[in-house]
Amino acid sequence: MDETEFWEIVDRTREAADGDPEEQAELLVERLLRLDPDAVLDFARHFEARYNRAYHWDLWGAAAVLLDGASDDAFDYFRCWLIGQGREVFEGAVHDPDALAGLLGEFDEEIDGDGEELGYAADEAYEQLTGVVAPDLGIPPQAAEPAGTPLDFEDESALAARFPRLWERFGAE
Repeated sequence: MDETEFWEIVDRTREAADGDPEEQAELLVERLLRLDPDAVLDFARHFEARYNRAYHWDLWGAAAVLLDGASDDAFDYFRCWLIGQGREVFEGAVHDPDALAGLLGEFDEEIDGDGEELGYAADEAYEQLTGVVAPDLGIPPQAAEPAGTPLDFEDESALAARFPRLWERFGAE
């Protein structure tokens, strides 16, 4: 599976789910079950590589603005959700997290920003197809610490200064 096919699957499932990440995860498992196990592992490698790439302090800060705070787990699930938003949003956010202010439509904290189930979709599909747990993907593990310069997520003025467009749209109350 190449990168284009990976993003096509992500986009089709998001569109079919009307942006609901839990529904998208269910549709993603259904879609992956139509592939052979090796293709499912390829999908998992693409997903994991992007998940690791998004391990950046600035994205964590953007998640903190959008979610009104972001624990370790919340940031993990946010990165899964971000991948689920498709190539344009993902790449735009990785390049410039403040650009999420213009890349996102409506954002509902109750639904959006949490794609935990998306992170398990390939594993679930692989296990259903083969009856065994997915093997190691053979890609480098996530870094021990996020890339970039740490941010104080409790400092609203620092968040507003670092993410002015995002703060104006989603953080200022």
